[in-house]
Amino acid sequence: MGLISLLGKSKPNHSFKQTIADIIGYPPKNLILFERVFTHRSLEKVGEDGRKINYERLEFLGDAVLGTIIGNYLFSQMPDADEGGLTQMRSKIVRREFLNHIGKSLGLYLLLQSKVDKDQYGDDIHGNIFEALVGAVFVDVGFSKCQSFVKTKVIEPYVDLVAFEDRVISYKDVLVNWFQQQKMTYQFDVFEDSGANKSLVFKAKLFVNNDLVASARESNKKKAAEKVSKRAYFKFGNRIHQQKQIKNKL
Repeated sequence: MGLISLLGKSKPNHSFKQTIADIIGYPPKNLILFERVFTHRSLEKVGEDGRKINYERLEFLGDAVLGTIIGNYLFSQMPDADEGGLTQMRSKIVRREFLNHIGKSLGLYLLLQSKVDKDQYGDDIHGNIFEALVGAVFVDVGFSKCQSFVKTKVIEPYVDLVAFEDRVISYKDVLVNWFQQQKMTYQFDVFEDSGANKSLVFKAKLFVNNDLVASARESNKKKAAEKVSKRAYFKFGNRIHQQKQIKNKL
């Protein structure tokens, strides 16, 4: 069953083209592009030329275009920031968790076509589809209109540069740096250990001065280490902030 007919069941008299137009803010010129945005590789679709049909190439393109648009925005909005400051702020805006939130808010996940139970993909699927959507808009109408789309869907509703200043990109990096400053011993123990949720197959434990401080499960080792770090961060949060305030006064 095609994507358009599927949407027609849930939204009578509301075509796929109109659904996409509602999301991107204009009637799409090349509807095939946007059908690809919601085609998962598990469907194993192949074109007449033998090339695979799914959203992954558009995701790659969208990632690059989004980074350029956000970089251009920061360049104009942060005239006193150096390269390091601009890079760090861009990382905070295009980070996976942030894009996942935007993808969820747009309801993109509901349109995804897949042979696999979508609940098995984890949160990153939302951001992946959003990046593919950005790539499709760029190919469909060019950089300028894609920039307007990102401004409307990302920058205006979600980007507060003042609030983002204090936002943490990597809890693990913050913790490791603080542990080293405090001369504390630490150890991240990450291993394969699936529990009741089959999508969370890696478990991470963080030991500080030989004491277990936190544990967490996630879909891969990197995410598990970051998740356990975030949990530990809030246990040490007050001490970390006090140390930061002292440093800023010096």
